[in-house]
Amino acid sequence: MAEKLTKEERQREAWRKALSEGDLPTNRIRRLFRAIPSSPRCGLCMAPFRGLGRVILRLLPNTTPSRKNPMWCKTCFEAAPIGGAEVPVGVLFADMRGYTSYSESRAPGEIAQHLNRFYSIASHVFSHRDAVIDKMVGDEVMALWLPGFTGHDEYIAKMVDAAEALLRAVGFAASDEAFVPLGLGLDMGNAFVGNVGDGVVKDFTAIGDVVNTAARLQGQAKPGQIVMSERVYQAAGAARWPDAPQAQLELKGKSESVTARIVELRAPVPA
Repeated sequence: MAEKLTKEERQREAWRKALSEGDLPTNRIRRLFRAIPSSPRCGLCMAPFRGLGRVILRLLPNTTPSRKNPMWCKTCFEAAPIGGAEVPVGVLFADMRGYTSYSESRAPGEIAQHLNRFYSIASHVFSHRDAVIDKMVGDEVMALWLPGFTGHDEYIAKMVDAAEALLRAVGFAASDEAFVPLGLGLDMGNAFVGNVGDGVVKDFTAIGDVVNTAARLQGQAKPGQIVMSERVYQAAGAARWPDAPQAQLELKGKSESVTARIVELRAPVPA
């Protein structure tokens, strides 16, 4: 007889299926939510955000848009239980390069205006490409792509597309000047993904070497550059940028050099 799983093991397996296969625990109520009129809806559990459907679900406050992606609801992220699973994930870091020197010649109000504009653009670009917006801290944004939410054959391609779209949206490779000196780092691999913390102090995030590597790759990027690991390049970048130069990078905290590809969409940055 098969050994019975504990509650914790069942929860962990449910998270794994949700994150890697799209088999969401909320699937049981999807049919109910789909029958309630009104769009737009949460792309995961189908809870309606506005109209008559929102009125019907007014007693369920966590079915409002999530800060992790306004196209999904809080129930699927912030209100989900503590826990997660080790699953494949794409990780992207975007950072304003030379932020300290960039800030020296600008008034705090101007810096705040640029950061708010950057956050708004990043949120729009990432949310429309099925990202989980992990963090917006200081001059940096971290986003995740999960096969269960994005499609197993699409999640890395969508991350790569989002990276290029973000650089173009802030002004690189266009006739206008880039308004922020932005560089990006991308990696893919297994990480622990889910809600970590305790009580109200919890966050949906990813933990693992792939996160650290993406952050270190971003640290190597110059304004207008996407620095991606070789595995990301082979999965989704080679067809788009067949001549992207390869580099062996010594990254802080890594015992061996990391093979990466550098894609450049540079434009003049305002002085």
